[in-house]
Amino acid sequence: MTTTPGGAPSAETVMDDAAQPIRVEGVTKVFRQGPLEVHALRGVDLVVDQGAFAALAGPSGCGKTTLLNLVGVLDTPTTGRVIVGGRDVSSLSRGEAADFRLAHVGFVFQAYNLVPVLIAYENAEFTLLLRNRDPAARRQIVEPLLERVGLGDMMDRKPHELSGGQQQRVAVVRALATQPSIVLADEPTANLDSAASDELIDLMLELNRELDTTFLFATHDRAVLDRTPWVIRMLDGRVVEDGASR
Repeated sequence: MTTTPGGAPSAETVMDDAAQPIRVEGVTKVFRQGPLEVHALRGVDLVVDQGAFAALAGPSGCGKTTLLNLVGVLDTPTTGRVIVGGRDVSSLSRGEAADFRLAHVGFVFQAYNLVPVLIAYENAEFTLLLRNRDPAARRQIVEPLLERVGLGDMMDRKPHELSGGQQQRVAVVRALATQPSIVLADEPTANLDSAASDELIDLMLELNRELDTTFLFATHDRAVLDRTPWVIRMLDGRVVEDGASR
């Protein structure tokens, strides 16, 4: 993973480069609040390689979540390009963006975002339901993943019957069920105690190695950053340090 050098490659080069599932080129993002303009991102250039396990770090308001939202095609840049999986996603229609997210991107949210009336298995298979996979195919994918994350005997429990760490494991399985090339996580350990946080990072690192899935997450948790192979530091809407792999 490296920051983009001064001379950006051609679109053709980018589209052919499967080894770089995320490329951000000269991206700015301006939010308007009445007459005011809030500059959330100020010319961000970044490349994330296939199979990376990387964290966006920095204080609140530095642009971490905004950048994740652009990479996850939840928003569009004001200027610049965001290329994910070889496709320029900077100006997709709402429907195109939804289809792209479902096919290529998994999300792990700070608040878990599990459906309270569904059991763990049903929450984990939810993205596969959206992709119209048949019940047998869903079970073939979801059950081994739940077993893999230590929830094989808790598939029939509802979220309120699970600890915070267990709920976040269900969320990780849901993110991975569609076999995305990229998993994005915004402060995934924020609601966990230190032991559950360590367990979650262990799990995500193991899955990253085993599946070669690219993980990019935002965090300000020092304990998490100390265990992350690649740290990208942001300040005032800019990437100020693209750390070497440790």
